[in-house]
Amino acid sequence: MNPTDATLLNDESDVSLDMDQFRALLLDSAGVGLAVAAPDTFNLLMHNSVFDEWFPQVTAGDATLADILPELAEEETLARLADGVGWKGEIEVKPKRRSLTLAVEVLPAAGTTQGELMVQCQNITKIKELEYMIESYSKMIERQNRDVKKEKDRVEKLLLNIMPKTVYEEWKEFGVTTPQRYDNATVLMLDFIGFTEMSISQDPNRLISELNDIFTAFDRIVEQFGCERLKTIGDAYVAVSGVPESNPDHARNIARSALRFVRYLERRNTTSEFEWKCRIGIHSGPVIGSVVGVQKYVYDIFGPGMNMAARLEQMCDPMEILVSGDTHDKVVNEFRMTDKGVFDIRGFGDMNVWRLDGSFEAANDSPFD
Repeated sequence: MNPTDATLLNDESDVSLDMDQFRALLLDSAGVGLAVAAPDTFNLLMHNSVFDEWFPQVTAGDATLADILPELAEEETLARLADGVGWKGEIEVKPKRRSLTLAVEVLPAAGTTQGELMVQCQNITKIKELEYMIESYSKMIERQNRDVKKEKDRVEKLLLNIMPKTVYEEWKEFGVTTPQRYDNATVLMLDFIGFTEMSISQDPNRLISELNDIFTAFDRIVEQFGCERLKTIGDAYVAVSGVPESNPDHARNIARSALRFVRYLERRNTTSEFEWKCRIGIHSGPVIGSVVGVQKYVYDIFGPGMNMAARLEQMCDPMEILVSGDTHDKVVNEFRMTDKGVFDIRGFGDMNVWRLDGSFEAANDSPFD
């Protein structure tokens, strides 16, 4: 071998050595974990430094894919590889103190003659953390939306307890309500006899619980007969029909509700420790309906219809229902009534007053039969 040949041989060896080093450096600088495994035994043949960092417990030659991928089923994976489909999955590793999430993919290595497998591991910890943050944020927003909806429903329910639905819809849409005059309306005013003395002498918790039960039953009754519970003032209960939606049967609806109130109380008194005696005044006439207040909203009605019902209620005997002449004229063909005579009613002068005794349609509605 002449010196020139020897020099060329050494140069080729150096180039070969440099290429091996270059390949090794290229694999180590890839930023992902790379390894090659035997196709028959799944033994790891080689891996780069990143792979070694993530799996310090394995070394080429004496470890298999099963050591790093417990979920990998060899037969199923071989079948998938034969069809040209690789295996993909995620694993958790903890090479140091911090846990990492790796996306692992096993594929046939391109350009190999023995069918070696290429194992590629990519650190997706940051992506997983971001996904977790997004999911947590989404759940928090969803929970806040549920809380907001729940609070909105609670406020809406509360407002519907103090104003009719149509008035609430107007207030919700425009922020204000327009006072309305209702020429065809009937108002009911109910009060309990002796409630002040009862509130002093009886246990307040039991007394208020009883009153709440009674008013709840009244609410069901007025709803059944197409009326609106307007408000309660202490032990007084005010209902109206024909407000805020017109109703040609407003007087009949209120009359039926009043009879049912008395009937309910008579039955309740047979078992209750308290004796509830009511007085009810009813008048048909024009009223003005509007929401009053700025911070504390209250829907109320004003006018002679309201005042007359209050005057009649004060004139009643226990468990009696008094109606004005205007109401009498509207329901005279449907209800049995007794003429109580003419009374000088404050603010109205001489007025004819009638006692509502019952309905011609249903005798069992009568509290006096």
